[in-house]
Amino acid sequence: MAPSPPHVAVVAFPFSSHAAVLLSFARALAAAAPAGTALSFLTTADSASQLRKAGGIPGNLRFVEVTDGVPPPSSSGKMLTPPRRMELFMAAAEAGGIRDGLDAARASAGGARVSCVVGDAFVWMAAEAASAAGAPWVPVWTAASCALLAHLRTDALRDDFADQAASRADEPLTAHAGLGGYRVRDLPDGLVSGDFNYVISLLLHRLAQRVPKHATAVALNTFPGLDPPALAAALAAALAAELPNCLPLGPYHLLPGAESAAATDETPSDPHGCLAWLDRQPARSVAYVSFGTVASPRPDELRELAAGLEASGAPFLWSLREESWPLLPAGFLERAAGLVVPWAPQVGVLRHAAVGAFVTHAGWASVMEGVSSGVPMACRPFFGDQTMNARSVASVWGFGTAFDGPMTRGGVADAVSTLLSGEEGERMRAKAQELQAMVGEAFQPDGGCRRNFDEFVKIVCRV
Repeated sequence: MAPSPPHVAVVAFPFSSHAAVLLSFARALAAAAPAGTALSFLTTADSASQLRKAGGIPGNLRFVEVTDGVPPPSSSGKMLTPPRRMELFMAAAEAGGIRDGLDAARASAGGARVSCVVGDAFVWMAAEAASAAGAPWVPVWTAASCALLAHLRTDALRDDFADQAASRADEPLTAHAGLGGYRVRDLPDGLVSGDFNYVISLLLHRLAQRVPKHATAVALNTFPGLDPPALAAALAAALAAELPNCLPLGPYHLLPGAESAAATDETPSDPHGCLAWLDRQPARSVAYVSFGTVASPRPDELRELAAGLEASGAPFLWSLREESWPLLPAGFLERAAGLVVPWAPQVGVLRHAAVGAFVTHAGWASVMEGVSSGVPMACRPFFGDQTMNARSVASVWGFGTAFDGPMTRGGVADAVSTLLSGEEGERMRAKAQELQAMVGEAFQPDGGCRRNFDEFVKIVCRV
C-alpha cells in the first residue's frame, strides 16, 4: 500500500512581520512539494485575516486558525498592549493551543495526519506538539545567524557579564567564538541586560534550549558566504552535535514561488505611485527611508530625520505611516524634494535603479532585501536584534553606516550624502554589490541556497 501524501503543518508567530515572512516561506514550500502534499498554515484569526488580503495563496495551502489566548472584550474597553497579547498567545500555545491547531489541521485535511511540523522558531512549543503528534519539528529562523548564535550562548554570556553589562558595554565579545565582531552593547535586549523575564527574553531563552535538542533540521535566513567563517563555524558547532541539518536558505523572499503573484507581476501593487516617481529620478540618486511595521522614532527624532533629509538636498522616498505625518516640520511635505507615502512596495523600490541608499531600522528582513538589491544602508536600530544587524552592516560587512544613538539632522545629512556620493559611498556600494552577486549565485539552479532548499523539502516531505 502506497504511503499517504505528506501533510505539512506550518506554524506562524503572529506578530510583527514574522507571519508574512513565514507565509512567503510556505509559498515556496507549497510550490516545491511533491504532488498531493497538503500544507496547513497555523496562525491566529487576526493574522490570517491580514495575510489573506495579500492574496497569492497556493491551492495546496489552507489556513487553520489557532487561539490567540485573548479573553472576550471586557466592559472596561481597555486595549491590550502588543507585549500582553504576545504573553497571552504564548501561554495559550504552551497550554495546548498548538496541539489543538494540529488536530484542527488534521480534521481540515480530511483526517490526513500531520507528517511534519515546520514553524517559526519563536513558537518553540511546536516541538512538544509535534512530538505528541509523532511528527518531526523543523524550525525556521527568520533573523540573522549572529542573533541565533548569541541566543544559543545566553547562559555563557550571562555568566560572563553578570551585572557588568553596562560598564563593559564597549567590550568586544572575543571570548565567545563567532561573536568577536560584536560588542556587549550590540547584544539583543534581555540577553545580558534588561528584563530577563520580559516575554520576548523568556521566549528566546527557551527557544535556544530546545532547538539543538528537538529539531530535525533548521532553516537559516542567510546564504553561503554571508556570515564570517568564524561565526558560521561557531554556529555549526553549537548545533551540529544534535542537529546536522542546518541549512542556509535565505533570503527567503527569493526562494522560487515565495513571492505572491502581485509581487512578481509586471505591474506590482503600488497604490501610491512610488515606482513611477522613481522612474523620473537619476540613477542611484534617491534615499529610500523605511523603519518597517513596528519600529518608530520618537516625534523629536522624526523631525530631526526630516530636517536631515531636507538638508542633504537629495531626493528621497519615505514610507511613513500617515498618523505620523502631522509630527513632521511645518511645510515639510510641500517643500521637500521627495515623496512621503503611507506604504511602499519595498522589494520593488530597493531593486529600482534610482535608489542609491536605504535608511532603515535594520530589521533582518529589510537588511536581506537591501543586500539582495545591492543597496548600501544607514542603520538606526531600535530594539531586539536590530543593533547586531546594524553592527553587521557597518563593521562586519562594511556596506553601510550605523547611527550611534538617535538620529540628528546633521547625522542624517552626512549619512545620506556619504552613501549617495563620494569615495566612501562608492566603496560601500561596491561591497553591497559584491554581496548581491553572491546572493544571485546562491539562487542559481545549482546554487547553494537552491540545493539546500531541495534538501529541506526532502526532509519535511518525508513520510
